[in-house]
Amino acid sequence: MRTRPALLNVAHRLAILAYIAFALFPLFWLLKVAVTPNDLLYTEGVRLWPSRASLEHFDFVLRHSAFPVFFRNSLIVSGSTAVVVTILSSLSGYALSRFRFRGKYWLVTLMLLTQMFPLVMLVAPIFKILSPLGLTNSLTGLVIVYTAFNVPFATFLMQSFFDGIPKDLEEAAMIDGATQFVAFRQIILPLTLPGIAATLGFVFTAAWSELLFSLMLISGNEQATFPVGLLSFVSKFSVDFGQMMAAGVLALIPACLFFLLIQRYLVQGLTAGAVKG
Repeated sequence: MRTRPALLNVAHRLAILAYIAFALFPLFWLLKVAVTPNDLLYTEGVRLWPSRASLEHFDFVLRHSAFPVFFRNSLIVSGSTAVVVTILSSLSGYALSRFRFRGKYWLVTLMLLTQMFPLVMLVAPIFKILSPLGLTNSLTGLVIVYTAFNVPFATFLMQSFFDGIPKDLEEAAMIDGATQFVAFRQIILPLTLPGIAATLGFVFTAAWSELLFSLMLISGNEQATFPVGLLSFVSKFSVDFGQMMAAGVLALIPACLFFLLIQRYLVQGLTAGAVKG
């Protein structure tokens, strides 16, 4: 009987390790293919690691392809979208959490309805709207589209964080002479840093990996983002898997660094409200 809890503990840890290995194996295989030379890519068969590793694919991607341009464009679009959406969703989420106004129910319903439509059916209308404005082959156009699609969800996310902050804090600040905006900026916002980090992480990841609209709205390599740029490694009759995987490994770096910087706040945001009392 005493050994049963120990066995359960070991089984639990083994299950976690198995899940982690299953989740990380695609990333490991991505790196493995990226460092495999072309002459071994199709001749060695299935191996956990090539007999000879090389950085030739990374060298080609960085020095002889347009990947740096794609990389820069994705950073601009994803970073701008994350910042704009976080600012807008913080303000709108605070308004939904703290104020009562006419039409609030219908506004929330409309925001929910925008999340129900399949994205593919909105490509043509969005292209029709942006084309006369000259935003169909523009990073600005992508930022506008990504912002429009991410603001509703981010607003509800931020609203949940504001709902968890007592209103008494703002009321005490306003009794001391602070305005509503000052109380929001100096007291409420610092308390919602976990929520802001979670929103930044979600929006940045969504914009970084988005393919459909960047493929449909961008027509030239000068404005293409990373997901579209990966298609440049696919020719009519072949796919250069080594170079594509090398580009994929490089594209993981900004996302990993971004989450590394905000992980402390992100963990707090994901666990906020899990324990009360």
